[in-house]
This record gives sequence, C-alpha cells and structure tokens, in this order.
Amino acid sequence: MHSLERIGRYRLERRLGSGAFATVWLAHDDELDAPVAVKVLAENWAHRLDVRERFLSEARLLRRAGSSRVVQVYDIGELPDGRPYFVMEYADGGTLADLLAAGPLPVPQALTLTSLAARSAAALHEAGIVHRDIKPTNVLLHTAPDGARRLLLADLGLAKSLAQASVLTLAAGSAGYQPPEQAEPGAGIDARADVYSLGAVGYELVTGTVPGPPGKVVPPGRLRPDLDEDVQRALLRALEPDRERRWPGALAFADELDRLAAASGARAAKRLDAVRGRLGTGTLVVAAVLAAAAAAVTVTLVLQRTGTADRTVVKDSTGRVAVQVPAGWALQLRDSGWDPHTLGLTAGNEPGLAVAGDLTRWSDLTATVDGVFVGVSEHGDVTARVNALAHSGCRYAGSRTFTSAQWHGRIRAWNACPDGGSVTESALGPADGSAQPQVYVQVREQGAADATDGILRSLRVT
Repeated sequence: MHSLERIGRYRLERRLGSGAFATVWLAHDDELDAPVAVKVLAENWAHRLDVRERFLSEARLLRRAGSSRVVQVYDIGELPDGRPYFVMEYADGGTLADLLAAGPLPVPQALTLTSLAARSAAALHEAGIVHRDIKPTNVLLHTAPDGARRLLLADLGLAKSLAQASVLTLAAGSAGYQPPEQAEPGAGIDARADVYSLGAVGYELVTGTVPGPPGKVVPPGRLRPDLDEDVQRALLRALEPDRERRWPGALAFADELDRLAAASGARAAKRLDAVRGRLGTGTLVVAAVLAAAAAAVTVTLVLQRTGTADRTVVKDSTGRVAVQVPAGWALQLRDSGWDPHTLGLTAGNEPGLAVAGDLTRWSDLTATVDGVFVGVSEHGDVTARVNALAHSGCRYAGSRTFTSAQWHGRIRAWNACPDGGSVTESALGPADGSAQPQVYVQVREQGAADATDGILRSLRVT
C-alpha cells in the first residue's frame, strides 16, 4: 500500500485500525480544525465492484440513519488510485471492548451501557436498517467539546435495509454475538437479530465472557454469583434462540435495562448505608456523596484519557481540578464536585472528583477498590478536619509531611484495613504559603505500593 500523508483536505495522523476490507485513520480537518476518522477501502479489494459497492453502501446507510446515536458521515471521496473513502466523526473514548480489557463492569454501568447501545440500534431500526454485527468493538464512546458523553454505534459494513433483510441468503455476524437466524442462509432476519447481539454485549459487560452458541449459553449468574435474578432473566431473554421469545424490539430491551440499572444502583446505595451503620467513624467521609451518585446511576465512564500508557489524567466537570492516576483505576469518574460539609467544613458546592475502578464500593472498607477522591475548599481549615479522621478496622500508620512545587501539606496513613488495603488522607495548601485554595485528597489502594505521593505531585487546581 502506498504511503499516505493526506486524503483530500484531511491530514492523516495515525492508523486507528485495519480490517479485511478497509483501514480507518485518525485525521485532522485543517479547515474546520477538528479531528475526524477516515475509512479507506483496502488496495487489494479496489478492483472488486461488489466489495466497492458494499463499502459505499455503509457510508450511505450511516448517512441515512441520521442519528446522534450512530456515527455521522461528513464527506465522501475517491483517492487518485480510484479507491473510495468516507469521513466520519471521531470517537475519542475507544470502544466497549477497551473497557472490557480490565474485566467485567459494575452491574449498573454494564446495564446502562447496554441500554444506550440498544437505543442506538433502535435508531437504526427506525431508519429501516438492521446492523447484523453489533459487538463491543463496534460500539464507540465519544466526548463532545462541552463534556457531554455519547455512545455511538459504528461499522455498518454488514448492515442491510430491513426490506432486504427479510430475503437475505448469506450468513453474517460474529461468533458469540450472532443469532441463529443469521447463521442460516435464507432464513431472513428482522430487528430482533440485533436484539440477540445486544444481549450478547450486555452478557459480556456483566460477566467479562462472550456467551456460548445459541441455546448453549451459560446463565450469567453462574459466572457472577451476585447477579440479580431479574438481570439474568433480561439478558437470557435477549439471547433466546427462538426470536419469537426475545424482547420484541431494541427499545423494549433498553427500557428494561434502564429499570434494572436504577434498581441495582438503589441497592448499592442501601448497601453503603448499611456499611456506614456498621463502621461508624470508619466509613470514608465521602460516602454520602458517592452513595447519592450510585442511587442516581450518575457515575460515568472515564472516556477522555490523556497521559501515558500506565497513567491517566482525569478532570472534574469545571476543568479546575486535574490529577493523574494509575490507568487501571480510571474506570469510573464522578466529576460534579463535592460538599465540603461532608468533611465538617462550610457547606457548598466546590470543585471535586472521585475516580476508581468501582465507585459503588468506595465507602465500604470491606470491599477491595483502588481510587482517588479530590475536593477543593475555599473556606475553613482542611488540615484540622483531616487530623480528626479515624478509620475503624484499619491500623493507623502515622503521618508525614508532603512538599512539591505546587503543594505543601500532611499525609496521614492507615493500613491493614478490612479489605487488606490502605487509606491515605491528605490536607494540602499552596506551596507559596497562600491560604487558599486548600485541597483534601483521599486515596484507597490495594497491595504494598503507595501511589499517594505521585498522585499529589500530579495534582493541579486552577
């Protein structure tokens, strides 16, 4: 393949991925000053008119969908050698497959993501299109300039109009996500084929495992014993080999997933309340903030990642607070601030964030979790409040002074906590001696390593 630097007005930056028929590039539209994704037909297929038509059909179907829940097509063109390409919006947050690299997701999060994917599929169905290849690698995550986050359905290379789908004669789909009717040439399919694939996606998000062949799916509760029976029933109904027994459409499936996600979040909040009752002063001081987040299912994915391969920078919704944490911790983010009254300071809404692998576990000292809480306070003495903290069930390991170019303060540490991990509580002020802002930082961590100093050195507050 010839080396490419530009395609039309689009300057290529790096390859995002390659398949059997096409390559997708991250490019920059210099005229609009915006990142885009450019999909180019592979050189070895350029002479096949049927493959070329299928490639162009994908662009037409994406355009026809015309939904914010489906990847948008901006432009289409042809290279000097005759190969077609089309230009799409760039999804900066990766795919659901990327999230699964760290294992199964918290149940409310998995259900919410599957619901969003189902609503994206429903948008296709409303436009008269069946996807035929929904799987985690084809579900993208996008962060808008205003910070809003969207889930996008992509890769319509196997998609067909519903009118055509009723008389299809060729098998299609990916193993594990393929309904039985798509594996049988001539069977014909409808929108319920995508419902099966969505059920497989939800199953994998919950269990971390691709389901087995149709009719031989292991109940997800065997892989995740704490799974609620209603969640298991909803997923298995989507995975019914007999499409007449599946959910009647993607929207019906999405509505049930949303109900179950809310119920799961509410149960998580009750568990946190019970933990607070058992542990008293040993419960982490941000428990009330995070319990509210769990109940409302407002904990979001960390979608916009910067930093290095093993570190991730996360920010609060105001952009005032930024901190770098180990990449494995950056799975969920609560970025909407905090109330310093939780620490015993003046009540209000101040910049803050919590980031962890599972925020529903944050205030439970018996549950393993790694993560960071950062809260800014413009009023009161953070140091005095941190000095008053205690954690029942943990062993106090002393305190130490912390100094960096930006901050000066004190770190207090506890180890041998009920989860086998450690907790550090830090009170920081500007290194130049200014009175404000003061910052409260809490770190929970498993293992013998202590990431606190590195996290504090990376902290920026503007």
